[in-house]
Amino acid sequence: CIAPIRTLKIAVKDCFRSSLQLKKRNRSFIIGKGVKVAIFDTGLSKNHPHFRKIKERTNWTNEKTYDDGLGHGTFVAGVIASSKECLGFAPDAELHIFRVFTNNQVSYTSWFLDAFNYAILKKINVLNLSIGGPDFKDHPFVDKVWELTANRVIMVSAIGNDGPLYGTLNNPADQMDVIGVGGINFEDQIAKFSSRGMTTWELPHGYGRVKPDIVTYGSAVKGSHIKGGCRTLSGTSVASPVVAGAVTLLASGVLHRGDVINPASMKQALMASARRLPGVNMFEQGHGKLNLMKAYQILNSYTPQASLSPSYIDLSECPYMWPYCTQPLYHTSVPVIVNVTILNGLGVSGKIVGKPQWHPYTPQQGHYLEVGITYSEILWPWSGWLAVHLSVAKEAATYEGYAQGHVVVTVESPPGSGESEARQSMVKLPIRAKIIPVPPRHKRVLWDQYHNLRYPPGYFPRDNLKVKNDPLDWNGDHIHTNFKDMYQNLRNTGYYVEVLGSPFTCFDASQYGTLLIVDPEEEFFPEEIMKLKRDVDAGLSVIVFADWYNVTVMKKVKFYDENTRQWWMPDTGGSNVPAINELLASWDIQLGDRVFEGKFKLNEHDVYYASGTSIRTFPKEGVVIARELTDQGTDILGEPENTKYTVPILGLTQTKSTDKKSGRIVVYGDSNCIDSSHLDTSCYWLLDAILEFTATSHMPSVFKDNKLLSWDSVTETANPHRMEGNRLYRYSNVLEKSLGEAQARPIPPCPHLIYTQPVPLNVSAPSNLYQSQKLLSLIEEVNVLLPLDNNIKDASGLDSKGEFIEWSWRNKPTTVSNKNENFDLTLTFLVFLSLVVIYYSVKWYKPKPKKRKMCKRLLSIINCRRTSTV
Repeated sequence: CIAPIRTLKIAVKDCFRSSLQLKKRNRSFIIGKGVKVAIFDTGLSKNHPHFRKIKERTNWTNEKTYDDGLGHGTFVAGVIASSKECLGFAPDAELHIFRVFTNNQVSYTSWFLDAFNYAILKKINVLNLSIGGPDFKDHPFVDKVWELTANRVIMVSAIGNDGPLYGTLNNPADQMDVIGVGGINFEDQIAKFSSRGMTTWELPHGYGRVKPDIVTYGSAVKGSHIKGGCRTLSGTSVASPVVAGAVTLLASGVLHRGDVINPASMKQALMASARRLPGVNMFEQGHGKLNLMKAYQILNSYTPQASLSPSYIDLSECPYMWPYCTQPLYHTSVPVIVNVTILNGLGVSGKIVGKPQWHPYTPQQGHYLEVGITYSEILWPWSGWLAVHLSVAKEAATYEGYAQGHVVVTVESPPGSGESEARQSMVKLPIRAKIIPVPPRHKRVLWDQYHNLRYPPGYFPRDNLKVKNDPLDWNGDHIHTNFKDMYQNLRNTGYYVEVLGSPFTCFDASQYGTLLIVDPEEEFFPEEIMKLKRDVDAGLSVIVFADWYNVTVMKKVKFYDENTRQWWMPDTGGSNVPAINELLASWDIQLGDRVFEGKFKLNEHDVYYASGTSIRTFPKEGVVIARELTDQGTDILGEPENTKYTVPILGLTQTKSTDKKSGRIVVYGDSNCIDSSHLDTSCYWLLDAILEFTATSHMPSVFKDNKLLSWDSVTETANPHRMEGNRLYRYSNVLEKSLGEAQARPIPPCPHLIYTQPVPLNVSAPSNLYQSQKLLSLIEEVNVLLPLDNNIKDASGLDSKGEFIEWSWRNKPTTVSNKNENFDLTLTFLVFLSLVVIYYSVKWYKPKPKKRKMCKRLLSIINCRRTSTV
């Protein structure tokens, strides 16, 4: 198996934490006492002046030092527990420093496994990981994280710094049992660098989960410098310890609750109390912005229970429920899947009792919805999944309006300490969906997800060979991840896009105008090839966006992995051109094996062709467009040349020129212009023009005006062959190895969804599902002294020389300039006013003998307020 690549993330701001310190009933400060916090990072100096409770330092690397040579670990520790200058959240917390990264930013899974085991032995309460990587299939690492949380360790982890691209979540923050943290700036906007969801574990058959779980400040935050003093950094490395520090405060404030506090209940409290940011969808903000005071109130009165994330499904609520809200449901569409996370605060293990029940609301036409439910058999540790499949009944084929109802799930866990009966919790999942009549066939586009492969687990190389710092294709190639902008363009143009997560044998082609195959790395079953031929003859059109393929180039982009001590060789090219050629052979369409690149114009449109293939053969009655390009493959191989070649890049054909009822086929040699991963110049206009041809048979003028008149000047290319000894079968859903040879396995049966038997209710649904949903009971405790403002406010100075440093999983430092934050003076005044109110409240209620000590504390807080920026 391919080893993980895990790395540091960086970033945070400063002593606004001091204004967040909680107070107990006896009016003493809660600043982390009694909580063990583990920081897995680059180490920490024993004598750093900012820390007063370094309980233990351990080194798990191959370097003979416990100290931090980079500053990353010092900064993260400072955000959590610095006691002076740039104050941390919980200076009284007991710090356990785990050095798992070298000064060269090198780490191995084995180091983490050993360190995790020691953290379990030491009974750590809170563990911060400001690191991550895309390899969610590093099974030893993932399993050990599960073991950690099963032992009641609350893990907080950075979601990643690969935003604003979607589908860029890092592991372990993308795990259900981990609190995944994204970043915002001090204007409460999602930070550009913060990674976005969805999770991609579930592809191609399912749909991703909502992540991050929560967001907080991660831009221009002050933290401890390696040599003392403060520095300003940004990134989700900063946001993660902000939440870890908050979790430490919360845990120290509710120590009296004992076993009630666990990874699930803490996560439930954070998510239930979070303040939703306006105009931001759930795959950017999760449940919203950290709200420490409200979370404290929830934990103080918490009763063990199960909860759901998201807590409701409203397919009409934009923008929060993006992308679901962008396309209504209709009869005959591929079922829409909403992947809901179950958080089980009842116990570390549990199960769903009986079967989840669907209750359609009769007054709200709930019977028009068909609901299928699949779920994890065991909820462990502290969590599980619930997949809700939504379809429209045949009787609603012409209906336009809304349908509502709810699903009821009962979760059961073993008895707690001193209990004799199993614990149970019933949760309700409200559902609302907009339904429209079935769209016309030519407006329906089917996206092929089944034939898209990515890292992990295999080495599938980048589609744009010019991008040196991102060697892997790891964003999922889904319409809601790196093809999000393309999808939104299609919706804005009036097309309805559905996702096929199974072989071509599993869809009714008579319902769709166009099948869209983009950047396929997978092979095709022989049965798929035959069915597609019949479907095209019957009127289905096909669009293929390919990418580069060349065996020599594939061998050139191999690299040595220090983790596995092995060479990583690509399992295919940017796309699997030999497989595409087999798929299109019936129509005499073949692609070549050279890699071309260049910029050109199509009428008034600028086009960039990045690492694409070429067309070798095409039906003579079709329209082919060629352009002058360079051979990028020779440049990759170290043999650059300036020669321009006439390269056929786009072909359009009516499959049966005498029968307009047959489908049309379009092939373009490069997908980078519709892929947001490393987009240079978009070509959504080109896709629109191609769809005009496939949907209506009308040939747009941009193609007729640029038609290739003669093939005499066209550059010849060889027929591509599969690389000898490739290991694609290891990761393929199509291939298997038999007698030393890779061959097609038996085609799997098509998924058959069994819909839940509805139990109608004659009730009216609330108009706003979000406002009507109370995730957890919240008891306002009037006797608990809390700051007037329940939201985290910045009370710190901003270094005008703020910097952003990211140590990403590529193990290469990246420096990004960080704009100065402009803070509203009103915010400063509100923070100051809150502190003054606290001061006089304490002065009024506090016994006189302790007055001087309290005044010193409050004055230190007031002196740490935010200063204006330069």
